[in-house]
Amino acid sequence: MNNSPPVDSGRVSDAPSKNWVYRILPRVLWPYAQLARWDRPIGWQLLMWPCFWSAALAANAAALSGSFSAGRFVSHLLLFFVGAVAMRGAGCTYNDVVDQEIDMAVARTRSRPLPSGRVTRLQAKIFTGLQALVGLVVLLQFNGFSIALGMLSLVLVAIYPFAKRFTDWPQFFLGLAFSWGALMGWSAEFGTLGLAPLVLYLAAVAWTVGYDTIYAYQDKEDDELIGVRSTARRFGDNPRPWLIGLYGLTVLLLAIAFAAAGAGFLAYVGLLVAGVLLAYQILVLDIRDAAQCLALFKFNGVVGLIVFGGLVLALLVRLI
Repeated sequence: MNNSPPVDSGRVSDAPSKNWVYRILPRVLWPYAQLARWDRPIGWQLLMWPCFWSAALAANAAALSGSFSAGRFVSHLLLFFVGAVAMRGAGCTYNDVVDQEIDMAVARTRSRPLPSGRVTRLQAKIFTGLQALVGLVVLLQFNGFSIALGMLSLVLVAIYPFAKRFTDWPQFFLGLAFSWGALMGWSAEFGTLGLAPLVLYLAAVAWTVGYDTIYAYQDKEDDELIGVRSTARRFGDNPRPWLIGLYGLTVLLLAIAFAAAGAGFLAYVGLLVAGVLLAYQILVLDIRDAAQCLALFKFNGVVGLIVFGGLVLALLVRLI
């Protein structure tokens, strides 16, 4: 059975049809909202959480040294929110330009704006540039070290869409790019890096490889037919040992990062809860159920929130 929406519906098959995009925006803007994935907020949330973790971890360290500023912390969070939405949109649009031929061959993606012909490649490229410009404006609000650090991430962003063509581990390259915010939050506060943000970055990379592997099982059969590589294909029918290793490494590295920054007890309580939720994903995962794979992938937004919440609570206790 073909679950794709009619070509003239203006919607895409792998996104909620009742999203605010379709209620608020004029129809002419729908394809651009779809290119930016505004109708699928989990993407910018997953990009944002490492930024928020890093900012909150840095705030804990700053509170410990007596240099914490609530105004600076809140302003950084707002900037990271806007930056995550803009750069996730730019990255997705760029990825769609690169992957247009592949998307036309995959059932889940062929209704997207480019393969369906609702936008041209030129229009998509211009839209990529506009979103990247918003990201640049956000980046320029930080210190010089953070600006240079943010610019370096563009190398990884540019490489990622091609990774599925030359490695079984494109999710690793996604992790390298998507986790960059784990460095940015700390550098925005201190103008430098240290052990805590570097370990936090590695934790976010492992987390990203794990949740995006679950996501990739939706397309495993199509990917095999057209030769696209992924960790889902690499892990095959037994991903649990790999996911145990990836999610276990995530929790371990987060704990080390917390200790290196001097985070309080409640940060570890949040991490324990997040670890239980990660274990739950592994326990219930059915790789043959595409809808469940998507739901478990989205569930990681809750995991990110809980880790951040624990860090914020630890910060508040320290400030009281």
